Amino acid sequence: MEQTNLNERCGICEDEKETGIHLYNMFICSECEHNIIHTEPREKKYNYYLQKLKNISKPKLYS
Repeated sequence: MEQTNLNERCGICEDEKETGIHLYNMFICSECEHNIIHTEPREKKYNYYLQKLKNISKPKLYS
């Protein structure tokens, strides 16, 4: 019997994780989501997360 891999690659840490959220077309694992939420703007990691989140491309709306 073949085993199915349900993991997705996180757009922030780039590891394959099982749980997380989808923001537009980017998957963000639960750990990175938690870290993003609890990072203060004055911390160095804040700019890192901003740069990674800029890779999100919004889906086009067709009317």
